[in-house]
Amino acid sequence: MASKGREDEHPSVTLFRQYLRIRTVHPEPDYGAAVAFLEERAHQLGLGCQKVEVAPGRVVTVLTWPGTNPRLSSLLLNSHTDVVPVFKEHWSHDPFEAFKDAEGYIYARGAQDMKCVSIQYLEAVRRLKAEGHHFPRTIHMTFVPDEEIGGFQGMKLFVQRPEFQALRAGFALDEGLANPTDAFTVYYSERSIWWVRITSTGKPGHASLFIEDTAAEKLHKVVSSILAFREKERQRLQSNPHQKLGAVTTVNLTKLEGGTAFNVVPATMSASFDFRLAPDMDLKAFEEQLQSWCQAAGEGVTFEFVQKFMEPRVTSIDDSDPWWAAFSRVCKDMNLTLEPEIFPAATDSRYLREVGVPALGFSPMNRTPRLLHDHDERLHEDVFLHGVDIYTQLLPALASVPALPSDS
Repeated sequence: MASKGREDEHPSVTLFRQYLRIRTVHPEPDYGAAVAFLEERAHQLGLGCQKVEVAPGRVVTVLTWPGTNPRLSSLLLNSHTDVVPVFKEHWSHDPFEAFKDAEGYIYARGAQDMKCVSIQYLEAVRRLKAEGHHFPRTIHMTFVPDEEIGGFQGMKLFVQRPEFQALRAGFALDEGLANPTDAFTVYYSERSIWWVRITSTGKPGHASLFIEDTAAEKLHKVVSSILAFREKERQRLQSNPHQKLGAVTTVNLTKLEGGTAFNVVPATMSASFDFRLAPDMDLKAFEEQLQSWCQAAGEGVTFEFVQKFMEPRVTSIDDSDPWWAAFSRVCKDMNLTLEPEIFPAATDSRYLREVGVPALGFSPMNRTPRLLHDHDERLHEDVFLHGVDIYTQLLPALASVPALPSDS
């Protein structure tokens, strides 16, 4: 990949780097600066701009390009404005400088996740408006806060509000992941997140004794059962070279709590787990399995959900589906190889699908290592610009999907 010099940098790249410099990083993201940036883009592009405060200091910014047929449902282009924390000492360059090296790689937190997509949406719309295009369906671009910490004060609240209903979203695009090969990954579903805390109670006492029925003994039994299940799923993934991570269930022990002193056997101990359950998992049956593991460990062992997502939804990738047909046709015409997968983690797409809006996760970054949340997160400017080209072709096709029964 060859890089242009700074003096003739593509304006879209310059805008991308400007957005990357806004410190929307947790735990104190500068959302005000991001909203101001987006308001300025709306003014420059002649787009409608609506700000919806879904929680104190948490604003969803909606930029709108009206379609010619308001009776049709709209196309929703979603992205989040926040980024995860950084450990600057592990970075080659300041993660909020948006440094571009001689080869054209742009180093910044959010370069892949997902400020690139935000600007690609905007620049694709800029090109299409400059060329004088108009499309039947309205295009809404939503820029939401707090996705990186679960979306609880972002998209989760937004989809419940009348302002969201007024958008009449018929189909949505959201974030995906980079693909290190020539192909582009597109995500049509996600695994359900369960955060589970197992609590065990037992007899306390002095640590010099052989105390029976301790909290630790019983907790160990449950932890062993869950980790044995984890190993079975790991073997299932490794035994099939065509199996993708999103198609199996993962679980990891993330917290152990209990005890007050070295010489005191605690009366209570707990273990916390992060489960990511595959879409084909029988969630009710698995909850019963958790209950069975706790009961088998002995009396006084219980579990509770810190987070429990029970609505796995799958967006159609059948050629008979008009939205998928339009999306895949453009990719085929552009000679893009698509690899449909289930997203292994979680995005705001789950909230959209939960309220009935089909959504695809797609971040057009091929030949790119996955560096989201990693040190030295970076994206090559040519990959970024190719993404703008892709959206410039995708948006007309999706915004021109003929009227559907669901539009009435």
